[in-house]
Amino acid sequence: MIDKKITKILVPMDGSKNSFRALEMAISIARQFEATITCTYAINMQPHSEFQGITSITKEINKEIKKIMNTAKELSDKNNVSFKEKTMVGDIGYNLVKLAHDKKEKFDLIVMGSRGRSVVKEVFLGSVSNYVIHSSKIPVLIVK
Repeated sequence: MIDKKITKILVPMDGSKNSFRALEMAISIARQFEATITCTYAINMQPHSEFQGITSITKEINKEIKKIMNTAKELSDKNNVSFKEKTMVGDIGYNLVKLAHDKKEKFDLIVMGSRGRSVVKEVFLGSVSNYVIHSSKIPVLIVK
């Protein structure tokens, strides 16, 4: 008998329907294993971007992130699942895999939507989910 315990689940969020479906799946799994969910929002903005000086854009992005994370936290709280959040800036796929492999974090599973909100959609998978599937050393569950 296989006895694999899942204690920490990483869930990338971007506000899309697929990311919330992934969160719902992660909550279902977390309830079974009494695991913790860490939702992350990755901003695809380079650290030295020319847009850094435009505070109105930064404020809008921060408002959107707060709204998404509050909704995710409420959903987790309703289901008695421990919730953490993290925001990252830079290459989304790379940062997700880097966080997932962080030895301090020790994630057991990544649960993510098949596609996010990007304007250009790939035929089968989004570019971020495709990157994570092929780069991650821990299991990845893709939710449609």
